[in-house]
Amino acid sequence: MRKRIVLILAAGKGTRMKSPYPKVLHSLLGKPMISRLIDSLMTINPSKIFVVVGYEAEKVKEVIKKYNIETIYQEPQLGTAHAVMIAREKLLLEGEADLLIVSGDVPLIPMDEINLFLNNFSNSNNIAALISITLEEPYGYGRVLKDFEGKMKRVVEEKDATPAQKTAKEVNTGVYFMRIPEVFPYLEKIDTKNEQGEYYLPDLFSLIYNENKRLDCFRGSLAARYLGINSQFELAKAEEWLRVSVIGRLLSEGVIIKMPDTVWIEPEVEIESGAIVHPFTKICGKSKIETEAEIMSFSTIIDSNIGKGTIIREYTHLEKTIIGKNCRIGPYCRTREGTVTENDVRLGNFVETKKARIASGVKANHLSYLGDVTIGSNTNVGAGTITCNYDGEKKLPTIIEDNVFIGSDTQLVAPVKVCAGSYIAAGTTVTREVPPDSLAISRTPQKNIEGWATKRRNKKREGN
Repeated sequence: MRKRIVLILAAGKGTRMKSPYPKVLHSLLGKPMISRLIDSLMTINPSKIFVVVGYEAEKVKEVIKKYNIETIYQEPQLGTAHAVMIAREKLLLEGEADLLIVSGDVPLIPMDEINLFLNNFSNSNNIAALISITLEEPYGYGRVLKDFEGKMKRVVEEKDATPAQKTAKEVNTGVYFMRIPEVFPYLEKIDTKNEQGEYYLPDLFSLIYNENKRLDCFRGSLAARYLGINSQFELAKAEEWLRVSVIGRLLSEGVIIKMPDTVWIEPEVEIESGAIVHPFTKICGKSKIETEAEIMSFSTIIDSNIGKGTIIREYTHLEKTIIGKNCRIGPYCRTREGTVTENDVRLGNFVETKKARIASGVKANHLSYLGDVTIGSNTNVGAGTITCNYDGEKKLPTIIEDNVFIGSDTQLVAPVKVCAGSYIAAGTTVTREVPPDSLAISRTPQKNIEGWATKRRNKKREGN
């Protein structure tokens, strides 16, 4: 069986995006569009993926470095055929292979259809093929022209087309299949005699047609999925299409989504049937929401797991957090990276956590910061409690054991340990270990000066 190789063309700046960022790095529902494309391409099991980079190459390489991908630098950028010829040496090292060429700005191409066409191409003796679609308004796209037998004979770009040719509605998607090494002698014949003065990859098809007609044209059935993203408007349309498709899938699987037009859920999110998502929520990354969990309005969930029956109240922000079952989190709560709770935990309004391991039954209902802390089961954390975890150089841990009661306005100066069953009086600053079943108190003794307020008022009146 011949190898499958993919070549992604991602060297262009994307002038029409009018952005300082490389076009392929613009985010599409939470992930750079080139990353979404690569993830899709992985499903057809290519033996190798190459990416041609150019504009802001280092930024593109940084984003895709997590993949097993080899980059090829194109400078200057003299067109799509030039990009393929620059990759020639590396492609030939792969031996006989079927090459799929796609642009980095078509992240939504339907991979089931691509895989079908690639199989058909592999089983043929054709040297090259492309995918075409029909557009009612084909302006800007290369037109696919056919002979009297209905066979493709050439592709002509918009700027080079005659008025008659521009009436054609069948257009080139820029997705190509090529047989290596047979295609390279034809690629070498491509010249720059066109309006742009570039080496056009579509010129390959007229060269093959004129010699032996060993080429093909597959008709794509989902035109919108093949359209490249070339402007902020097109990016917004693609993102909305993807968002709606994700919401539609989840609804069909039994997830309850209120006012779905207002909800943002990224494709990698997993939500079980029976979970409830309220309006104006945002669920991102690789978050997982179990059944009967409820996400209230204006909350943001990023790379977090939420257990069965847990309620995330309004305006809560969770990031890289694991929440157990039957918890109540928020409103206005923020949990940061490394927060893990067990079941039946209560974190209330204006509570912030970071690297906090919180056992079952813990309550921290108001106005607390809990960082670099381990909290044992059934502990109560009073309003205004903070763990003073940073000494100016490093972060230090706080350990609070089971069944501890921490009074309001307490400061726990790390590193420190509060042992099981202890009480911390309100307003205490804890600087050393509290033994089991003890009371820690560090208040300055209260002093009452009787009559002081009356004297002050009288003095004030005399002054007037």
